Amino acid sequence: MPRPTMLYYDDEDGDGSPDSVGFIEEDHPLQLHGNRELAAQAVKLLQVPSRPGDASFASSTTDMDVPIYVRGPSSRSTENRSLNGRLLFAIIASAFGSAFQHGYNTGVVNAPQALIEKWISGVISERNDGKPTDQTQVTLIWAVAVSIFCVGGMVGGLSTGFVAEKFGRKGGLLVSNALVVLSAALQGVSKMYSSYELIIVGRFIIGINSGLNAGLTPMYLAEISPMNLRGSVGTVYQLVVTISILISQILGLDYILGTAELWPVLLALIIVPAIFMFVTLPFCPESPKYTLINKKKDIEAERGLQWLRGTIEVHDEMDEMRAENEAMKVIPRVTLREMLSNPMLKTPLGISVMIMLCQQLSGINAVMFFSTKIFNMAGMSNDGAKYATLGMGSLNVLMTLISLFLVELTGRKTLLMIGFSSMFVVTVMLTIALMFVNASSVVSGLAVVLVMAFVIAFAVGPGSIPWFLVSELFNSSARPLATSIAVGVNWTANFVVGLGFLPLQEMLQSNVFLIFVVLLALFVLYVYKKVPETKNKTLEEIQMGFRQESYK
Repeated sequence: MPRPTMLYYDDEDGDGSPDSVGFIEEDHPLQLHGNRELAAQAVKLLQVPSRPGDASFASSTTDMDVPIYVRGPSSRSTENRSLNGRLLFAIIASAFGSAFQHGYNTGVVNAPQALIEKWISGVISERNDGKPTDQTQVTLIWAVAVSIFCVGGMVGGLSTGFVAEKFGRKGGLLVSNALVVLSAALQGVSKMYSSYELIIVGRFIIGINSGLNAGLTPMYLAEISPMNLRGSVGTVYQLVVTISILISQILGLDYILGTAELWPVLLALIIVPAIFMFVTLPFCPESPKYTLINKKKDIEAERGLQWLRGTIEVHDEMDEMRAENEAMKVIPRVTLREMLSNPMLKTPLGISVMIMLCQQLSGINAVMFFSTKIFNMAGMSNDGAKYATLGMGSLNVLMTLISLFLVELTGRKTLLMIGFSSMFVVTVMLTIALMFVNASSVVSGLAVVLVMAFVIAFAVGPGSIPWFLVSELFNSSARPLATSIAVGVNWTANFVVGLGFLPLQEMLQSNVFLIFVVLLALFVLYVYKKVPETKNKTLEEIQMGFRQESYK
Protein backbone atom coordinates (compact mmCIF):
# COMPACT_ATOMS: atom_id res chain seq x y z
CA MET A 1 0.00 0.00 0.00
CA PRO A 2 1.48 3.42 -0.93
CA ARG A 3 2.76 5.48 1.94
CA PRO A 4 0.69 8.63 2.63
CA THR A 5 2.09 11.90 1.41
CA MET A 6 1.53 15.52 2.32
CA LEU A 7 1.39 18.49 -0.02
CA TYR A 8 3.30 21.68 0.66
CA TYR A 9 3.53 24.81 -1.42
CA ASP A 10 4.93 28.31 -1.25
CA ASP A 11 3.50 31.51 -2.72
CA GLU A 12 6.22 34.05 -2.04
CA ASP A 13 5.25 36.56 -4.73
CA GLY A 14 1.58 36.59 -3.66
CA ASP A 15 0.17 36.07 -7.13
CA GLY A 16 -2.10 33.23 -6.01
CA SER A 17 -0.13 30.50 -7.78
CA PRO A 18 2.45 28.39 -5.94
CA ASP A 19 6.10 29.22 -6.67
CA SER A 20 7.17 25.84 -5.32
CA VAL A 21 4.97 22.79 -4.85
CA GLY A 22 5.60 19.17 -3.94
CA PHE A 23 4.78 16.06 -1.96
CA ILE A 24 6.83 14.61 0.92
CA GLU A 25 6.34 11.06 2.13
CA GLU A 26 4.70 10.89 5.57
CA ASP A 27 7.53 8.84 7.10
CA HIS A 28 10.26 10.89 5.42
CA PRO A 29 12.71 12.56 7.86
CA LEU A 30 11.49 15.99 6.77
CA GLN A 31 8.01 15.01 7.96
CA LEU A 32 9.18 13.24 11.06
CA HIS A 33 11.09 16.36 12.04
CA GLY A 34 7.67 17.65 13.10
CA ASN A 35 7.98 21.12 11.65
CA ARG A 36 5.58 22.00 8.83
CA GLU A 37 7.36 25.28 8.17
CA LEU A 38 10.70 23.48 7.74
CA ALA A 39 9.10 20.96 5.37
CA ALA A 40 7.44 23.75 3.36
CA GLN A 41 10.75 25.62 3.21
CA ALA A 42 12.45 22.44 1.98
CA VAL A 43 9.90 22.19 -0.82
CA LYS A 44 10.64 25.75 -1.84
CA LEU A 45 14.42 25.61 -1.54
CA LEU A 46 15.02 22.02 -2.59
CA GLN A 47 12.32 21.76 -5.26
CA VAL A 48 10.62 18.52 -4.22
CA PRO A 49 8.80 16.85 -7.18
CA SER A 50 5.25 18.04 -7.76
CA ARG A 51 3.68 14.55 -7.87
CA PRO A 52 4.29 11.45 -5.75
CA GLY A 53 6.37 8.92 -7.64
CA ASP A 54 8.10 11.46 -9.86
CA ALA A 55 11.79 10.79 -10.43
CA SER A 56 13.88 12.89 -8.11
CA PHE A 57 17.50 13.81 -7.66
CA ALA A 58 19.19 14.18 -4.27
CA SER A 59 22.07 16.33 -3.18
CA SER A 60 22.01 15.25 0.44
CA THR A 61 25.04 13.72 2.09
CA THR A 62 23.31 10.51 3.09
CA ASP A 63 21.54 7.68 1.38
CA MET A 64 18.14 9.00 2.53
CA ASP A 65 15.89 9.75 -0.41
CA VAL A 66 15.80 13.49 0.02
CA PRO A 67 14.39 14.64 -3.33
CA ILE A 68 15.94 17.76 -4.72
CA TYR A 69 15.57 19.66 -7.95
CA VAL A 70 17.65 22.62 -8.98
CA ARG A 71 16.21 25.82 -7.64
CA GLY A 72 14.20 27.89 -10.07
CA PRO A 73 15.29 31.23 -11.47
CA SER A 74 13.30 33.11 -8.85
CA SER A 75 15.39 31.73 -6.02
CA ARG A 76 18.83 31.96 -7.55
CA SER A 77 20.63 35.13 -8.49
CA THR A 78 22.43 35.04 -11.81
CA GLU A 79 24.37 38.20 -11.05
CA ASN A 80 28.10 37.85 -11.56
CA ARG A 81 30.09 39.17 -8.65
CA SER A 82 33.41 40.75 -9.52
CA LEU A 83 36.73 40.68 -7.73
CA ASN A 84 37.19 43.46 -5.20
CA GLY A 85 40.06 44.67 -3.04
CA ARG A 86 39.01 42.88 0.15
CA LEU A 87 38.46 39.53 -1.56
CA LEU A 88 41.82 39.92 -3.30
CA PHE A 89 43.44 40.67 0.06
CA ALA A 90 41.93 37.50 1.57
CA ILE A 91 43.10 35.42 -1.41
CA ILE A 92 46.67 36.71 -1.17
CA ALA A 93 46.81 36.44 2.63
CA SER A 94 45.67 32.80 2.62
CA ALA A 95 47.31 31.52 -0.58
CA PHE A 96 50.73 33.18 -0.41
CA GLY A 97 51.43 32.19 3.16
CA SER A 98 50.35 28.57 2.61
CA ALA A 99 50.96 27.49 -1.00
CA PHE A 100 54.42 29.06 -0.84
CA GLN A 101 55.47 26.44 1.72
CA HIS A 102 54.23 23.63 -0.51
CA GLY A 103 56.17 24.76 -3.58
CA TYR A 104 59.28 26.20 -1.94
CA ASN A 105 60.01 23.12 0.16
CA THR A 106 59.43 20.89 -2.86
CA GLY A 107 62.13 22.60 -4.90
CA VAL A 108 64.56 24.09 -2.37
CA VAL A 109 66.58 20.90 -1.79
CA ASN A 110 67.58 20.38 -5.43
CA ALA A 111 70.20 23.09 -5.92
CA PRO A 112 72.22 22.70 -2.67
CA GLN A 113 72.13 18.86 -2.70
CA ALA A 114 75.87 18.38 -3.30
CA LEU A 115 76.78 20.97 -0.63
CA ILE A 116 74.53 19.46 2.03
CA GLU A 117 75.65 15.91 1.24
CA LYS A 118 79.27 17.02 1.66
CA TRP A 119 78.37 18.61 5.01
CA ILE A 120 76.54 15.44 6.13
CA SER A 121 79.63 13.42 5.23
CA GLY A 122 81.75 15.75 7.35
CA VAL A 123 79.37 15.48 10.32
CA ILE A 124 79.42 11.67 10.18
CA SER A 125 83.22 11.63 9.89
CA GLU A 126 83.55 13.97 12.86
CA ARG A 127 81.27 11.78 14.96
CA ASN A 128 83.39 8.74 14.04
CA ASP A 129 86.69 10.39 15.03
CA GLY A 130 87.66 11.30 11.50
CA LYS A 131 87.05 7.91 9.86
CA PRO A 132 86.15 7.93 6.14
CA THR A 133 82.44 8.14 5.48
CA ASP A 134 80.52 5.56 3.46
CA GLN A 135 78.86 7.43 0.60
CA THR A 136 75.93 5.00 0.68
CA GLN A 137 75.14 6.14 4.22
CA VAL A 138 75.26 9.79 3.15
CA THR A 139 72.95 9.09 0.19
CA LEU A 140 70.50 7.26 2.44
CA ILE A 141 70.40 10.13 4.96
CA TRP A 142 69.83 12.64 2.17
CA ALA A 143 67.09 10.49 0.62
CA VAL A 144 65.33 10.35 4.00
CA ALA A 145 65.65 14.13 4.43
CA VAL A 146 64.10 14.73 1.01
CA SER A 147 61.32 12.12 1.14
CA ILE A 148 60.29 12.81 4.76
CA PHE A 149 58.65 15.99 3.44
CA CYS A 150 56.08 13.86 1.56
CA VAL A 151 55.53 11.67 4.63
CA GLY A 152 54.71 14.80 6.60
CA GLY A 153 52.44 15.88 3.75
CA MET A 154 50.54 12.59 4.01
CA VAL A 155 50.05 13.12 7.76
CA GLY A 156 48.96 16.73 7.25
CA GLY A 157 46.65 15.88 4.37
CA LEU A 158 44.86 13.16 6.32
CA SER A 159 44.48 15.58 9.26
CA THR A 160 42.80 18.27 7.16
CA GLY A 161 39.25 17.24 8.01
CA PHE A 162 39.83 17.29 11.76
CA VAL A 163 41.65 20.62 11.71
CA ALA A 164 39.07 22.22 9.38
CA GLU A 165 36.21 21.17 11.67
CA LYS A 166 37.99 21.98 14.95
CA PHE A 167 39.59 25.33 14.12
CA GLY A 168 37.84 26.39 10.91
CA ARG A 169 39.41 27.06 7.51
CA LYS A 170 41.11 30.34 8.39
CA GLY A 171 41.79 29.22 11.98
CA GLY A 172 43.29 25.95 10.74
CA LEU A 173 45.68 27.83 8.44
CA LEU A 174 46.89 29.98 11.34
CA VAL A 175 47.36 26.96 13.62
CA SER A 176 49.25 25.13 10.85
CA ASN A 177 51.39 28.21 10.26
CA ALA A 178 52.88 27.83 13.75
CA LEU A 179 54.58 24.65 12.47
CA VAL A 180 56.52 26.75 9.95
CA VAL A 181 58.20 28.74 12.72
CA LEU A 182 59.38 25.54 14.42
CA SER A 183 60.60 24.02 11.15
CA ALA A 184 62.48 27.17 10.12
CA ALA A 185 64.23 27.30 13.48
CA LEU A 186 65.30 23.64 13.34
CA GLN A 187 66.65 23.81 9.79
CA GLY A 188 68.25 27.21 10.30
CA VAL A 189 70.43 26.04 13.23
CA SER A 190 71.21 22.56 11.85
CA LYS A 191 74.67 23.51 10.61
CA MET A 192 75.48 25.45 13.78
CA TYR A 193 74.80 22.36 15.89
CA SER A 194 76.25 19.90 13.32
CA SER A 195 73.02 17.91 13.27
CA TYR A 196 71.51 16.63 10.04
CA GLU A 197 68.74 15.15 12.22
CA LEU A 198 67.40 18.68 12.68
CA ILE A 199 66.94 18.98 8.92
CA ILE A 200 65.04 15.68 8.81
CA VAL A 201 62.74 16.66 11.70
CA GLY A 202 62.30 20.17 10.28
CA ARG A 203 61.30 18.86 6.84
CA PHE A 204 58.85 16.41 8.39
CA ILE A 205 57.20 19.27 10.31
CA ILE A 206 57.03 21.55 7.27
CA GLY A 207 55.59 18.57 5.36
CA ILE A 208 52.73 18.37 7.86
CA ASN A 209 52.17 22.09 7.37
CA SER A 210 52.17 21.75 3.57
CA GLY A 211 49.77 18.80 3.68
CA LEU A 212 47.34 20.79 5.82
CA ASN A 213 47.72 23.84 3.58
CA ALA A 214 47.00 21.77 0.46
CA GLY A 215 43.59 20.90 1.91
CA LEU A 216 42.66 23.97 3.93
CA THR A 217 43.59 26.69 1.44
CA PRO A 218 41.58 25.43 -1.58
CA MET A 219 38.68 24.81 0.82
CA TYR A 220 38.87 28.36 2.18
CA LEU A 221 39.27 29.88 -1.30
CA ALA A 222 36.28 27.92 -2.64
CA GLU A 223 34.06 28.99 0.25
CA ILE A 224 34.90 32.70 0.11
CA SER A 225 34.64 32.98 -3.69
CA PRO A 226 31.52 33.91 -5.65
CA MET A 227 30.38 31.12 -7.95
CA ASN A 228 31.51 32.84 -11.15
CA LEU A 229 35.08 33.23 -9.81
CA ARG A 230 35.37 29.89 -7.98
CA GLY A 231 37.63 28.24 -10.58
CA SER A 232 39.93 31.20 -11.08
CA VAL A 233 40.37 31.75 -7.36
CA GLY A 234 40.94 28.02 -6.82
CA THR A 235 43.75 28.10 -9.39
CA VAL A 236 45.63 30.68 -7.31
CA TYR A 237 46.91 27.93 -4.98
CA GLN A 238 48.76 26.13 -7.79
CA LEU A 239 49.95 29.47 -9.20
CA VAL A 240 51.66 30.31 -5.91
CA VAL A 241 53.13 26.77 -5.78
CA THR A 242 54.75 27.24 -9.20
CA ILE A 243 56.01 30.72 -8.28
CA SER A 244 57.55 29.45 -5.04
CA ILE A 245 59.27 26.54 -6.84
CA LEU A 246 60.81 29.06 -9.25
CA ILE A 247 61.90 31.29 -6.36
CA SER A 248 63.56 28.32 -4.62
CA GLN A 249 65.45 27.51 -7.84
CA ILE A 250 66.65 31.09 -8.23
CA LEU A 251 67.69 31.53 -4.60
CA GLY A 252 69.49 28.18 -4.75
CA LEU A 253 71.91 29.36 -7.43
CA ASP A 254 75.53 29.14 -6.32
CA TYR A 255 76.03 32.90 -6.42
CA ILE A 256 72.98 33.71 -4.27
CA LEU A 257 72.20 31.38 -1.34
CA GLY A 258 73.38 28.06 -2.76
CA THR A 259 76.75 28.25 -1.02
CA ALA A 260 78.44 26.22 1.72
CA GLU A 261 77.89 29.07 4.20
CA LEU A 262 74.38 30.21 3.28
CA TRP A 263 72.40 27.04 2.57
CA PRO A 264 70.94 27.04 6.13
CA VAL A 265 69.52 30.50 5.37
CA LEU A 266 68.03 29.08 2.17
CA LEU A 267 66.20 26.41 4.17
CA ALA A 268 65.09 28.82 6.91
CA LEU A 269 63.61 31.44 4.54
CA ILE A 270 60.23 29.74 4.93
CA ILE A 271 59.77 31.98 7.97
CA VAL A 272 59.10 34.99 5.67
CA PRO A 273 55.72 33.83 4.23
CA ALA A 274 54.80 32.55 7.71
CA ILE A 275 55.26 36.05 9.14
CA PHE A 276 53.27 37.45 6.22
CA MET A 277 50.36 35.15 7.01
CA PHE A 278 50.44 35.93 10.75
CA VAL A 279 50.28 39.65 9.94
CA THR A 280 47.61 39.61 7.20
CA LEU A 281 45.24 36.66 7.64
CA PRO A 282 43.79 37.73 11.03
CA PHE A 283 42.24 40.74 9.25
CA CYS A 284 40.24 38.40 6.98
CA PRO A 285 36.96 36.76 8.05
CA GLU A 286 36.50 33.05 8.60
CA SER A 287 34.72 31.20 5.79
CA PRO A 288 31.09 32.42 5.97
CA LYS A 289 29.86 28.89 5.24
CA TYR A 290 31.84 27.48 8.16
CA THR A 291 30.65 30.30 10.43
CA LEU A 292 26.99 29.71 9.53
CA ILE A 293 26.82 25.93 9.21
CA ASN A 294 29.40 24.78 11.77
CA LYS A 295 29.38 27.63 14.30
CA LYS A 296 25.66 28.49 13.86
CA LYS A 297 26.42 32.24 13.82
CA ASP A 298 24.16 33.75 11.18
CA ILE A 299 24.92 37.42 11.79
CA GLU A 300 28.68 36.87 11.95
CA ALA A 301 28.54 34.86 8.71
CA GLU A 302 26.63 37.65 6.96
CA ARG A 303 29.12 40.25 8.19
CA GLY A 304 31.99 38.12 6.89
CA LEU A 305 30.32 37.76 3.49
CA GLN A 306 29.62 41.51 3.34
CA TRP A 307 33.31 42.17 4.08
CA LEU A 308 34.41 39.78 1.30
CA ARG A 309 31.96 41.17 -1.27
CA GLY A 310 32.50 44.81 -0.33
CA THR A 311 28.73 45.38 -0.18
CA ILE A 312 25.78 44.77 2.12
CA GLU A 313 23.81 43.25 -0.78
CA VAL A 314 24.57 39.61 -0.02
CA HIS A 315 21.03 38.34 0.57
CA ASP A 316 21.03 35.86 -2.32
CA GLU A 317 24.25 34.17 -1.22
CA MET A 318 23.12 34.10 2.39
CA ASP A 319 19.82 32.50 1.33
CA GLU A 320 21.76 29.79 -0.54
CA MET A 321 23.89 29.07 2.53
CA ARG A 322 20.86 29.08 4.83
CA ALA A 323 19.11 26.64 2.49
CA GLU A 324 22.08 24.30 2.71
CA ASN A 325 22.14 24.73 6.47
CA GLU A 326 18.42 23.91 6.82
CA ALA A 327 18.73 20.85 4.60
CA MET A 328 21.65 19.60 6.69
CA LYS A 329 19.68 19.79 9.93
CA VAL A 330 17.93 16.52 9.04
CA ILE A 331 21.15 14.89 7.83
CA PRO A 332 23.38 12.85 10.12
CA ARG A 333 27.06 13.73 10.42
CA VAL A 334 29.09 12.32 7.54
CA THR A 335 31.32 9.46 8.66
CA LEU A 336 34.03 7.56 6.80
CA ARG A 337 31.68 4.60 6.48
CA GLU A 338 29.00 6.85 5.01
CA MET A 339 31.53 8.41 2.66
CA LEU A 340 32.63 5.03 1.31
CA SER A 341 29.20 3.38 1.06
CA ASN A 342 26.71 6.06 0.02
CA PRO A 343 26.59 6.34 -3.81
CA MET A 344 25.88 10.06 -3.51
CA LEU A 345 29.23 10.49 -1.73
CA LYS A 346 31.20 7.56 -3.08
CA THR A 347 30.96 8.75 -6.68
CA PRO A 348 32.37 12.29 -6.15
CA LEU A 349 34.96 10.88 -3.73
CA GLY A 350 36.13 8.43 -6.40
CA ILE A 351 36.43 11.30 -8.88
CA SER A 352 38.38 13.44 -6.38
CA VAL A 353 40.81 10.63 -5.57
CA MET A 354 41.30 9.65 -9.21
CA ILE A 355 41.99 13.23 -10.31
CA MET A 356 44.64 13.51 -7.58
CA LEU A 357 46.21 10.25 -8.80
CA CYS A 358 46.03 11.48 -12.40
CA GLN A 359 47.98 14.59 -11.41
CA GLN A 360 50.77 12.75 -9.58
CA LEU A 361 51.04 9.78 -11.97
CA SER A 362 50.95 11.89 -15.13
CA GLY A 363 54.76 11.91 -15.38
CA ILE A 364 55.35 15.56 -14.48
CA ASN A 365 57.89 14.65 -11.79
CA ALA A 366 59.66 12.31 -14.21
CA VAL A 367 59.91 14.99 -16.90
CA MET A 368 61.17 17.52 -14.35
CA PHE A 369 63.81 15.02 -13.21
CA PHE A 370 64.81 14.17 -16.79
CA SER A 371 64.88 17.78 -17.95
CA THR A 372 68.47 18.56 -16.89
CA LYS A 373 69.70 15.34 -18.51
CA ILE A 374 67.80 16.12 -21.72
CA PHE A 375 69.23 19.63 -21.77
CA ASN A 376 72.74 18.18 -21.39
CA MET A 377 72.05 15.75 -24.22
CA ALA A 378 71.10 18.73 -26.37
CA GLY A 379 74.63 20.07 -25.93
CA MET A 380 74.00 22.53 -23.11
CA SER A 381 76.62 23.03 -20.42
CA ASN A 382 75.74 22.39 -16.78
CA ASP A 383 75.15 26.11 -16.28
CA GLY A 384 73.12 26.29 -19.48
CA ALA A 385 71.00 23.35 -18.36
CA LYS A 386 70.49 25.03 -15.00
CA TYR A 387 69.20 28.21 -16.64
CA ALA A 388 67.06 26.21 -19.03
CA THR A 389 65.45 24.58 -15.98
CA LEU A 390 64.76 28.06 -14.62
CA GLY A 391 63.18 28.94 -17.96
CA MET A 392 60.99 25.86 -17.69
CA GLY A 393 59.91 26.96 -14.20
CA SER A 394 59.07 30.43 -15.54
CA LEU A 395 57.01 28.86 -18.31
CA ASN A 396 55.15 26.82 -15.71
CA VAL A 397 54.27 30.00 -13.81
CA LEU A 398 53.14 31.80 -16.97
CA MET A 399 50.88 28.97 -18.15
CA THR A 400 49.36 28.51 -14.70
CA LEU A 401 48.58 32.23 -14.69
CA ILE A 402 46.91 31.87 -18.08
CA SER A 403 44.90 28.88 -16.85
CA LEU A 404 43.56 31.10 -14.06
CA PHE A 405 41.59 32.96 -16.74
CA LEU A 406 40.88 29.96 -18.98
CA VAL A 407 39.26 27.88 -16.24
CA GLU A 408 36.18 30.13 -16.09
CA LEU A 409 36.01 30.54 -19.86
CA THR A 410 36.33 26.93 -20.97
CA GLY A 411 35.47 24.93 -17.85
CA ARG A 412 37.26 22.40 -15.64
CA LYS A 413 36.60 19.24 -17.63
CA THR A 414 37.62 20.89 -20.90
CA LEU A 415 40.98 22.02 -19.51
CA LEU A 416 41.62 18.60 -17.97
CA MET A 417 40.89 16.95 -21.31
CA ILE A 418 43.12 19.38 -23.19
CA GLY A 419 45.91 19.03 -20.62
CA PHE A 420 45.99 15.23 -20.31
CA SER A 421 45.46 14.67 -24.07
CA SER A 422 48.32 17.03 -24.90
CA MET A 423 50.56 15.36 -22.30
CA PHE A 424 49.77 11.97 -23.87
CA VAL A 425 50.75 13.13 -27.37
CA VAL A 426 53.89 14.89 -26.12
CA THR A 427 54.98 11.88 -24.05
CA VAL A 428 54.66 9.56 -27.08
CA MET A 429 56.81 11.95 -29.15
CA LEU A 430 59.31 12.42 -26.29
CA THR A 431 59.72 8.65 -25.87
CA ILE A 432 60.51 8.31 -29.58
CA ALA A 433 62.83 11.35 -29.56
CA LEU A 434 64.85 10.01 -26.62
CA MET A 435 65.61 6.84 -28.59
CA PHE A 436 67.50 8.91 -31.18
CA VAL A 437 68.57 11.89 -29.08
CA ASN A 438 72.30 11.10 -29.39
CA ALA A 439 72.13 10.55 -33.13
CA SER A 440 71.03 14.01 -34.22
CA SER A 441 71.25 17.55 -32.89
CA VAL A 442 67.85 18.24 -34.44
CA VAL A 443 66.27 15.42 -32.42
CA SER A 444 67.98 16.61 -29.23
CA GLY A 445 66.62 20.11 -29.83
CA LEU A 446 63.16 18.62 -30.44
CA ALA A 447 63.43 16.80 -27.09
CA VAL A 448 64.00 20.14 -25.34
CA VAL A 449 60.93 21.62 -27.06
CA LEU A 450 58.86 18.59 -26.06
CA VAL A 451 59.88 18.96 -22.42
CA MET A 452 58.67 22.57 -22.50
CA ALA A 453 55.44 21.50 -24.25
CA PHE A 454 54.81 18.87 -21.55
CA VAL A 455 55.13 21.48 -18.81
CA ILE A 456 52.73 23.79 -20.68
CA ALA A 457 50.15 21.01 -21.05
CA PHE A 458 50.40 20.15 -17.35
CA ALA A 459 50.05 23.77 -16.24
CA VAL A 460 46.95 24.35 -18.40
CA GLY A 461 44.69 22.21 -16.21
CA PRO A 462 46.05 19.07 -14.51
CA GLY A 463 48.37 21.13 -12.32
CA SER A 464 45.75 23.34 -10.69
CA ILE A 465 42.23 21.92 -11.08
CA PRO A 466 42.57 18.82 -8.82
CA TRP A 467 43.31 21.03 -5.79
CA PHE A 468 39.96 22.84 -5.85
CA LEU A 469 37.72 20.37 -7.69
CA VAL A 470 37.06 18.37 -4.51
CA SER A 471 35.67 21.49 -2.82
CA GLU A 472 33.18 21.89 -5.68
CA LEU A 473 31.87 18.32 -5.47
CA PHE A 474 30.87 18.22 -1.78
CA ASN A 475 28.77 20.30 0.58
CA SER A 476 30.10 21.79 3.81
CA SER A 477 29.43 18.74 5.99
CA ALA A 478 31.25 16.29 3.72
CA ARG A 479 33.92 18.63 2.33
CA PRO A 480 36.52 18.37 5.16
CA LEU A 481 36.53 14.55 5.23
CA ALA A 482 36.56 14.29 1.42
CA THR A 483 39.41 16.80 1.24
CA SER A 484 41.40 14.84 3.84
CA ILE A 485 41.11 11.65 1.81
CA ALA A 486 41.87 13.27 -1.55
CA VAL A 487 44.85 15.32 -0.32
CA GLY A 488 46.20 12.33 1.62
CA VAL A 489 46.06 10.24 -1.57
CA ASN A 490 47.84 13.01 -3.51
CA TRP A 491 50.75 13.16 -1.06
CA THR A 492 50.93 9.36 -0.86
CA ALA A 493 51.13 9.13 -4.66
CA ASN A 494 53.79 11.86 -4.64
CA PHE A 495 55.82 9.83 -2.15
CA VAL A 496 55.45 6.59 -4.12
CA VAL A 497 56.47 8.26 -7.40
CA GLY A 498 59.50 9.86 -5.71
CA LEU A 499 60.51 6.52 -4.19
CA GLY A 500 59.89 4.33 -7.22
CA PHE A 501 60.87 6.45 -10.20
CA LEU A 502 64.67 6.26 -9.84
CA PRO A 503 64.81 2.43 -9.73
CA LEU A 504 62.47 2.26 -12.74
CA GLN A 505 64.53 4.84 -14.58
CA GLU A 506 67.77 2.92 -13.97
CA MET A 507 66.12 -0.26 -15.22
CA LEU A 508 64.26 1.13 -18.25
CA GLN A 509 66.26 4.30 -19.04
CA SER A 510 64.27 6.58 -21.38
CA ASN A 511 61.71 3.80 -21.96
CA VAL A 512 60.36 4.65 -18.50
CA PHE A 513 58.10 7.15 -20.26
CA LEU A 514 56.19 4.29 -21.87
CA ILE A 515 54.61 3.72 -18.45
CA PHE A 516 53.28 7.29 -18.48
CA VAL A 517 52.03 6.91 -22.06
CA VAL A 518 49.74 4.09 -20.94
CA LEU A 519 48.67 5.91 -17.76
CA LEU A 520 47.89 9.16 -19.60
CA ALA A 521 45.74 7.31 -22.13
CA LEU A 522 43.72 5.84 -19.25
CA PHE A 523 43.47 9.26 -17.56
CA VAL A 524 42.08 10.90 -20.72
CA LEU A 525 39.44 8.16 -20.99
CA TYR A 526 38.53 8.50 -17.30
CA VAL A 527 38.13 12.29 -17.43
CA TYR A 528 35.98 12.01 -20.56
CA LYS A 529 33.70 9.35 -19.05
CA LYS A 530 33.45 10.28 -15.37
CA VAL A 531 34.43 13.85 -14.50
CA PRO A 532 31.49 16.32 -14.48
CA GLU A 533 31.73 19.94 -15.58
CA THR A 534 31.31 22.18 -12.53
CA LYS A 535 31.74 25.57 -14.16
CA ASN A 536 29.04 28.03 -12.98
CA LYS A 537 27.05 25.26 -11.31
CA THR A 538 25.62 25.25 -7.82
CA LEU A 539 26.16 22.32 -5.50
CA GLU A 540 22.60 21.16 -6.16
CA GLU A 541 23.15 21.08 -9.93
CA ILE A 542 26.38 19.13 -9.54
CA GLN A 543 24.81 16.67 -7.11
CA MET A 544 21.80 16.20 -9.37
CA GLY A 545 24.12 14.65 -11.94
CA PHE A 546 25.49 12.24 -9.34
CA ARG A 547 21.95 11.22 -8.38
CA GLN A 548 21.18 10.48 -12.02
CA GLU A 549 24.28 8.31 -12.21
CA SER A 550 23.31 6.43 -9.04
CA TYR A 551 19.94 5.53 -10.57
CA LYS A 552 21.46 4.05 -13.73
